[in-house]
Amino acid sequence: MALKAIKPGLRNEAGMDAAMQRMRERFGDRFQTGEAIRAQHAHTTTYIPAQLPDGVVFPDNAREVETIVAIAAQHRVPLIAFGTGSSLEGHINAPYGGISIDMSRMDKVLEVNAADFDCTVQPGITREALNVYLRDTGLFFPIDPGANASIGGMASTRASGTNAVRYGTMKDNVLAVTAVTAGAKEIRTAHRAKKSSAGYDLTRLFVGAEGTLGIITSVTLRLQGIPEMIAGGVCSFPTIGAACNAVILTIQSGIPVARIELLDAVQMRASNAYSGLSYPESPALFVEFHGSPESVDLQSRQFAEIAADFGSSVFISTSNTEQRNALWKARHNAYWAQKSLAPALAILSTDVCVPISRLADCVEATQVDILEHGLIAPIVGHAGDGNFHVGLLFDDKDAADISKAEAFVERLNARALAMDGTCTGEHGIGQGKMPFLEAEMGDALDLMRQVKRALDPDNIFNPGKIFAM
Repeated sequence: MALKAIKPGLRNEAGMDAAMQRMRERFGDRFQTGEAIRAQHAHTTTYIPAQLPDGVVFPDNAREVETIVAIAAQHRVPLIAFGTGSSLEGHINAPYGGISIDMSRMDKVLEVNAADFDCTVQPGITREALNVYLRDTGLFFPIDPGANASIGGMASTRASGTNAVRYGTMKDNVLAVTAVTAGAKEIRTAHRAKKSSAGYDLTRLFVGAEGTLGIITSVTLRLQGIPEMIAGGVCSFPTIGAACNAVILTIQSGIPVARIELLDAVQMRASNAYSGLSYPESPALFVEFHGSPESVDLQSRQFAEIAADFGSSVFISTSNTEQRNALWKARHNAYWAQKSLAPALAILSTDVCVPISRLADCVEATQVDILEHGLIAPIVGHAGDGNFHVGLLFDDKDAADISKAEAFVERLNARALAMDGTCTGEHGIGQGKMPFLEAEMGDALDLMRQVKRALDPDNIFNPGKIFAM
């Protein structure tokens, strides 16, 4: 995506200088302005060019976040929350400059309520660190976007991942947040009750807001019991359509599959080479079941019967932890496997989501598009909820190739919207998806702008993301 240059005058130079001086005075060495650290806080995991902040600050607690917001609000300079930097649509870029708030020091588990299956954490803790902490409680946090993302970042982008088909997304698993808003005061959106009819649902307003309404300072999460048994495996299919239709029937049959991931033939070739696997280089489903030994065995047999009806190879399930971990590590490394197909090329990772009944139609049409335009673009997907990703490889130094890549992304999004889908199932909007959100939401985008103006009248929170003001 070619980012537009920021017009002179949109940066508040005098306010920036004053705010940075106050940050230095208040935070000392915890406020950094070196180019290397600023570049680290604007890196993107896709080809969107980096736009560096003017400085990076490292708060220790919510009171310090209030101080940071107060300084930024007084001098009207942008604030960009930073978790681990694993987002894919330019969420952490600073198009107007400003201050990046690195939340990595706010990484504590504040409370675990095992009897209520919930916990409260600071936003900088990563999902892997949280699950290590929870291990002895018999509980775990199920949302797994692949990257070891921070919980605050996952809440801000409404992340999901491989377990979403069974456990839902972040919007289903966040009970409450605390956040510092434009008034430089921390507010709490809800309590720990599992349901509430008390007023507006402010929790879900902040979940998915991509840091544009305030800075999240804690997240209360719904937890799950660690399953008695986990088993999974791989089965190959003759065509991508057959694999998609097996997914559709599995979901429609009510089989409580925990993960059901789609990989096309190109992705299987890449994953075999990168992860040292030896599966057939044809479309495949990676599947996992959670439950008691009896229920897992039944679910595996039911799925195997459905897969066989669509011409799959024999589905061999395993409950061996080492074998399962190798399988899912390969799936989570899909991005790097795609990159290894052509290391000299850039990669544009994009996603769409459609109703499950249209999944086969959308994926097959996308494959035809890829072939007709001579593209290298492996497909992977959280097929159980109709969400799939395309990793498009292209020369980001060639204007014609950039135009070709962007035209493909436009067609992909138009195709998903025509099927009553969405321009993003889990990546979020950031900068990269802004044109497609307008096409998807229409006049409702004006209502989003009204909410933004009401909560952030000076547009200091992550400006230049989701939509133009």
